[in-house]
Amino acid sequence: MYLHLPQAPLQPLDLPWLQQAEIQAAILRLDLIDPLISGNKWFKLRHHLQQAHHSSAPGLISLGGNHSNHLHALAAAGKRFGFATAGLLRGHPQETPTVRDLQALGMDLHWLGYGGYRARHEAGFWQPWQARYPGWHCIPEGGGGAAGAEGCALVVQQARAQLSALGWPGYDAWWLAAGTGTTLAGLVLAEAGAHAVHGALAVPMDHGVPEAVAELAGTQGYQLHDACRGGFGKFDDELLAFVAESEQYTGVPFEALYTGKALLALRDQVEAGLFAPGTRLIFLHTGGLQGRRGYL
Repeated sequence: MYLHLPQAPLQPLDLPWLQQAEIQAAILRLDLIDPLISGNKWFKLRHHLQQAHHSSAPGLISLGGNHSNHLHALAAAGKRFGFATAGLLRGHPQETPTVRDLQALGMDLHWLGYGGYRARHEAGFWQPWQARYPGWHCIPEGGGGAAGAEGCALVVQQARAQLSALGWPGYDAWWLAAGTGTTLAGLVLAEAGAHAVHGALAVPMDHGVPEAVAELAGTQGYQLHDACRGGFGKFDDELLAFVAESEQYTGVPFEALYTGKALLALRDQVEAGLFAPGTRLIFLHTGGLQGRRGYL
């Protein structure tokens, strides 16, 4: 099974606060690589899809919420590559644009409640689902784990291949949103200390991301920044206004829960002097724009 990874364009990112700080930035537009298997999800799922193919798995099963970008991409990938799919969802049945898409793409949905979803890290959680769906390939929440990180390491190659087109001799650091930490870990593994990786946490620090990244990629070569603004899925008027203003300046669509939070956290750190003038940054657009329908 050959899975071609589409090339994401690397574009200049021009914003007044970057110009004022004399910081050069470019944005790697993973949101443009595919209309359904969007953003970093393509990279997270790539190795899982290959493993499922090699094991002749009839289907794919994973977890997420009712606006989950991961489940949305998984359902689309299953339909495209011939796998049945099942989603284990947090909470109780709700109708959202994402849920309607999952159903239209043929995904079986199982609502676990909140207590049932919290049990996802307990030993034996997958046993009843493996009995119900024998031979199916189980994928951690958000496409996490070593296979997801290995796929995300390929993001670095895509950016490096386009530096000369920007006229950049090199770059100094990455900046990206972190939800499970899998994409961040992939970049850290690929960089191997060559360039710093900054993760803007879209979830509270105590949600296990630092531990997950350390398990996947060690403890060196990256820095985590609080960008959750009160919790996962939380947003406020300041954030929404910032996202709207940034879209107007750049012409790039953002969503508030990941890329918007990451960009606002970057502005705050730039204004606080974290980066010296002349720094070249690559900002990773991790996609997820379908999730905007949940709050717009």
